[in-house]
Amino acid sequence: MPELLPWRWFPKLVLRHLTGSISTATRTTGLRITNSMIRKLKSGEYRLYSRKKNAKTGKRRNLGTFPSLDKAEAHERAVQYFKRH
Repeated sequence: MPELLPWRWFPKLVLRHLTGSISTATRTTGLRITNSMIRKLKSGEYRLYSRKKNAKTGKRRNLGTFPSLDKAEAHERAVQYFKRH
């Protein structure tokens, strides 16, 4: 199996084929494609944002700041589980 490259190295055409759209936040984790709103801050931490924008402000809600990408992804999974159960 070929080694997976970081998400930002994928050509936009490949991302469009795999996800149906192009998103700067689209990332591969293993064999799964996730469309998350995790951004790296200048401080080196990662911030999780809501997927939907606030209609009044046009901004996304801050759902937490985490020291590592793994912890931010784990919290995102917890948020998604909570939304559906």
